[in-house]
Amino acid sequence: MSLPTPRFLEDPGLRLLLFGGKGGVGKTSCASAAALKLARDSPQSAFHLVSTDPAHSVMDCLAGSTPPPNLQITELDAQECLAAFKRRHSPTLQQIAARGTFLDQEDITRFIDLSLPGLDELMAALEISRWVEARPGQCIIVDTAPAGHTLRLLAMPALIRTWLRALEVMLAKHHYLKRLYSGSSSGDDMDQFLTDLEASVQRLETLLGDPVRCRFVPVMLAEELSYRVTSSLLDELNGLGIPLSDVVINRVQPENECPICGDGRARQGPIIRRILRSRNFARYSLWGVPLYPGEVRGSEALRTFWEGARPITRVPASPEARMDPAVVSVEGPVEIPSPAPTLLLFAGKGGVGKTTLACATSLGLAQENPQAEVLLVSTDPAHSLSTCLELPVGPAPRRICPGLTALEVDAEAEFKTLKQLYAQELHSFFQSLCPNADLTFDREAMERILDLAPPGLDEIIALTQVMELLDRRGYQTLVLDSAPTGHLIRLLEMPDLVACWLKVFFGLFLKYRRIFRLPRVMQRLVEVSKHLKRLRALLADSDQCALYAVSILTIMAFEETNDLLAACGRMRLSVPVLFLNLANPPSDCPLCTAVRRRESLVREKYQEAFAHTPQVLVCRQGEPRGLERLRGLARAVYATPAKMCLKYA
Repeated sequence: MSLPTPRFLEDPGLRLLLFGGKGGVGKTSCASAAALKLARDSPQSAFHLVSTDPAHSVMDCLAGSTPPPNLQITELDAQECLAAFKRRHSPTLQQIAARGTFLDQEDITRFIDLSLPGLDELMAALEISRWVEARPGQCIIVDTAPAGHTLRLLAMPALIRTWLRALEVMLAKHHYLKRLYSGSSSGDDMDQFLTDLEASVQRLETLLGDPVRCRFVPVMLAEELSYRVTSSLLDELNGLGIPLSDVVINRVQPENECPICGDGRARQGPIIRRILRSRNFARYSLWGVPLYPGEVRGSEALRTFWEGARPITRVPASPEARMDPAVVSVEGPVEIPSPAPTLLLFAGKGGVGKTTLACATSLGLAQENPQAEVLLVSTDPAHSLSTCLELPVGPAPRRICPGLTALEVDAEAEFKTLKQLYAQELHSFFQSLCPNADLTFDREAMERILDLAPPGLDEIIALTQVMELLDRRGYQTLVLDSAPTGHLIRLLEMPDLVACWLKVFFGLFLKYRRIFRLPRVMQRLVEVSKHLKRLRALLADSDQCALYAVSILTIMAFEETNDLLAACGRMRLSVPVLFLNLANPPSDCPLCTAVRRRESLVREKYQEAFAHTPQVLVCRQGEPRGLERLRGLARAVYATPAKMCLKYA
């Protein structure tokens, strides 16, 4: 009797198979193993494994193994997709803007050049859609970015429609004048460009909503943070109409007598019970993939990966032996930063524990010096401060304890507020200027200028709001729980781009100040510019800004950490400590021993590659959630070197 298999590995009609979820749950392993299995099982068919994560790890996962001849592998360079789009279409975009606004060629060129960065993810999505259309018999398997950014990618059709609408409005005035003075309304190359781009977006949207050709597979761990992110992801995917049939729960602990495994199973049990009872998960098949002794990397580990997958229909048996949850095992603790830098960033691969260590450090700083106010902020689109602190945290500052305030940045809402203010003030201006004149085209064209702002502007504006809080409310230290590596690097590079965009925007309204007067919008953007300047100054000051790198003991995490620290070197960001989190503690269990042996080899690579960076090893021990356990973790990782482990209470 053959064992059951997830439906996405058996459906010959699939043309697009996407794996997604919270960072660090094993998306790359699942996607790579699925691509290899599909290619081996159907040697006459063609397959294409694609990574859209800015911090690619597919090639690291394959570890030099040769894929089957019917499997193509691409780590998609979204920036190159955007560059190719610009090479082909920038002149056309400039002509459209020239026809629909009073801006001169210099203004138009600057706006087009600055609005395109950030559309790289969309260009990557359109490229994948084009591959599906051009190669109808091929199946494309996608290893996506972590959950929050994947949702932004899947919602891109709506974003590009906003962008297209802005361009269509610009052409509308040209068509109106052409009909008025020549009686002709025929289209030309400009119209054809917009028609073709709209058709591409429509094909992408149709593909993403087609249950016959497309499937999204959420990957998760049986952990609280992963459960909450996946629940939200399922809601969002259903709202977008993305087809789903299976959910993969990775690294399920085995049922044995080991207290370490038992502790893991005891933590996973309640989460699996909630999943089985949840209406959100009820319509999907649940598949458990076991925790393997070796890292899922290389041809052999990937070949056997799906052989261990089993349907999850019950909660694992409760263990008899468990670890003492009151002990944190740490090697090489460091001193807590004193005085703390003004800006402290926690960064690393998704799922390595950035949020946990950011929360613990913030509590430690607040306890060490309650007079020095600390502001803890999450910029990750998939926020998890509330879960980690076990207190509700939202876009408004929330007092956590004496000396510590927290908030989760709502970038979209901040930018929406700015756009509403701009639209209101622009409308009032046109009404006062000439209430009886028909200036529809000019007004609508100017209203759409903010739709041509670079994506990512919303995140930067939200960060400048945080800088405003830093100044206005007297916080001494800002602790940033950042997005995963690839998106953090992009965010750190965004302030320079946004500063250029604001400069062009200010220049535009100064140039036409006799025509347009938008005092409240300009005042708001002056404030944004001022706080942006402060943010850029902080990022450039090694005495005021530091990045605490967080990683785990796997080769793929090591490679990503290498990329992160190289980027910090380029940006001259100080990295005073590297946390090696979630290490396996010593054990007689064969599985745990094998995992620890593998981790020790990876640790040697960290010690060799980053010999001049202090490294703190934090062993896996329960889920440190809630204020008391997080304070205990802070006391452990920031203890004196003689203390190798510490009781929480």
